[in-house]
Amino acid sequence: VQLVESGGGLVQPGGSLRLSCAASGFTFSRYAMSWYRQAPGKERELVAVITSADGSINYADSVKGRFTVSRDNGKNMVYLQMNSLKPEDTAVYYCRAVVWGVGYRGQGTQVTVSS
Repeated sequence: VQLVESGGGLVQPGGSLRLSCAASGFTFSRYAMSWYRQAPGKERELVAVITSADGSINYADSVKGRFTVSRDNGKNMVYLQMNSLKPEDTAVYYCRAVVWGVGYRGQGTQVTVSS
């Protein structure tokens, strides 16, 4: 299983970024995918989950209405569109999959929201 995140960077408050996660090594369409983030000195936070079956989605309250998660099963990709970014969104963002009971994540991509 391999997960590779991309799309992070430095953005001003109020700006947008789109994160991507390329998945390989497992039957992507059969598994829920999630995005987590971890800021320095803070616990890891689950940001969004998108299921495999019906594509139902859940978001952390802190990002509802600003972030949108989506997936493309044909391309084995999951995305996180982040709008109206705030300084408190600054963190390393990871995509994660639990395959056969084992959790996998990528190397993460840094998102920094600052003026």
